[in-house]
Amino acid sequence: MKIKYLYFLMSLSLVFTACENDLDSLSDPYVPEVSGTIPTPTFTSGSADFSNYVAIGNSLTAGFSDGALFMEGQDKSFTNILSQQFSLAGGGNFTIPMMNDNVGGLLFNGSPNPAFGPRLIFDPVGQMPVPVNGTPSTEVFDIQPGPYNNMGVPGVKVSHLLYDGLGNPANLGVSANPYYVRMASSTSSTILGDALAMNPTFFTLWIGNNDVLGYAINGGDASLDQITPLTGGVGVGFTETYNYVLGALAASGAQGVVINIPSVTDAPHFTTVPYAPLDPTNPDFGPQIPMLNMVFGALNPIFEAIDPNRAIVFSETAASPVVIKDETLADISAIIEAQLNASPTFPAFIGQFGLPPQAAPMVANLLGTLYGQTRQATADDLLLLPSSSVIGQVNSDFSAYLQTQNLPVDLANQFSIQGVTYGLDDKYVLLPSEQMEIEDATTAFNQVISDAAATYNMPMFDVNTFFNQVSTSGYQAGSAYMTADFVTGGTFSLDGIHPSPRGNAVIVNQLIGVINTSYNSNLPDVNPVDYTGVYLN
Repeated sequence: MKIKYLYFLMSLSLVFTACENDLDSLSDPYVPEVSGTIPTPTFTSGSADFSNYVAIGNSLTAGFSDGALFMEGQDKSFTNILSQQFSLAGGGNFTIPMMNDNVGGLLFNGSPNPAFGPRLIFDPVGQMPVPVNGTPSTEVFDIQPGPYNNMGVPGVKVSHLLYDGLGNPANLGVSANPYYVRMASSTSSTILGDALAMNPTFFTLWIGNNDVLGYAINGGDASLDQITPLTGGVGVGFTETYNYVLGALAASGAQGVVINIPSVTDAPHFTTVPYAPLDPTNPDFGPQIPMLNMVFGALNPIFEAIDPNRAIVFSETAASPVVIKDETLADISAIIEAQLNASPTFPAFIGQFGLPPQAAPMVANLLGTLYGQTRQATADDLLLLPSSSVIGQVNSDFSAYLQTQNLPVDLANQFSIQGVTYGLDDKYVLLPSEQMEIEDATTAFNQVISDAAATYNMPMFDVNTFFNQVSTSGYQAGSAYMTADFVTGGTFSLDGIHPSPRGNAVIVNQLIGVINTSYNSNLPDVNPVDYTGVYLN
């Protein structure tokens, strides 16, 4: 059985054209004649000094978007757009550790690394994001030591700003960051040290997202990434480390603005894929429903006796939830195996699938292993964007394992359909308990940022509240109405996490509002419609 789902993209053909037209700029129907020369506006910095702006942060600062770092994304980063506005009021050059191309990705000694793939573009024919054609040309070991005004490094957490091995090529694959390796001033430099060496007069500090985001994008799997502890000393705890970083910037005499952490539930990476996408009218799925319900019919009495919420039933008239693994459930694998082995009708049941009676113990063990901690998803679960590419697809590793247990290939594949007969792995789902962990950490970290900003008398842009507004009610940006919808909303890029160029332009305008209010400057806004929401090439 093979099922392919593009459920969340099906309606894009109806709305994408309107999104891509960017809505013609609003204009007055009548423009009166004005005699004389219109004076050129004068922009001032107020009490701020924009002459040497340095940006410190992670991928959001670097200009990462559409799943990669590439030249066009760097050019349309919020930091570069902001620097252009600063230039109107005394701002100087803004140097960037530019990638070599618009493909994205990295070469390690001439070989592409699959962990750093090419960027995504939107394919209007297939109505889905696809990797751009091309081969990366940016070599990690081609060191370009700067100095740079944009000290945004994709992937870093707050403690990484202080780590003196982050830019050492000898640490690649262990503790070094390849983006920082190619731009670090030395093998023992730190991001904060390189930033301070620029003698900034003004800075932006947007850090802390990855301290919760890493855990979130791995589906709450702490074995892959953990939430940073709130306390624990400089270099360990978020509180001490963030205060140390902001304190060092303040002590340098630089002025600046800090930005807090947005909630992951406001990003389409976590909100796009529905929990119930299994459509009975899909010809690859609908005809399989009777057989699936027969299989789970043998298990549901066991589930209902222990926890009725574990019962698995697929509807023949409405969309059904996917099957997920839930490690918060008690593991009842042994109970399932024992009860099936004790059933006198179980050997005849597996005979319907062409298996001999002597295979009953093996199949009972298989079903116990598969469904000891599974249930169907509910509206309280969040399916991550990458799950869209695996739901309905065979988990080849598990199928290969079943074949080593003497299951025929077709049957092994049938028991390996992700989200259907094989519960979606933890990395694709945020359970309610994991969401609560992330929310609690985000709230605590944002309080640290707010308190530190007050301590060092630095203004703060509350991007968390702003993105929540965009997510819940949308945002009118000039002639463009923006939302947090995937692809069509215009705010987020095709990775569902990082802002699009238009999203960055809106962030710049929000920052300008904070800066103008705090420093009595009169920087002008940018026009968000001048920036694209989605790349087609």
